[in-house]
Amino acid sequence: MMKSVDAAYKAATANLPTPKLTRALIEAVEKQEPRRKGSIRPKMRYAHQGGQNPPVIVIHGNALDAIGEPYKRYLEKHFRDTFSLVGTPLRIEFRSGKNPFKDGKE
Repeated sequence: MMKSVDAAYKAATANLPTPKLTRALIEAVEKQEPRRKGSIRPKMRYAHQGGQNPPVIVIHGNALDAIGEPYKRYLEKHFRDTFSLVGTPLRIEFRSGKNPFKDGKE
């Protein structure tokens, strides 16, 4: 039982380097791209760790508000498998940049 507790603690406090997270994100997107929402396809650029205990992975890109829950679960499973995150919750946050052309202004 203590091995399970140690594994969960190690996963909860894991240090996930930005280059490895970004590589894992690119692999996940190459295997399965997010669905389009109308004419918009979300584009994920990079990922970094936003916190520990529980681990938080922050993904930056464009039109990320169009990503649905099934794709978010797919990413969560991919990150769990890639980094052996067992026995701890994993949070994924999406952050999109401002679109300068959204309001029709140039």
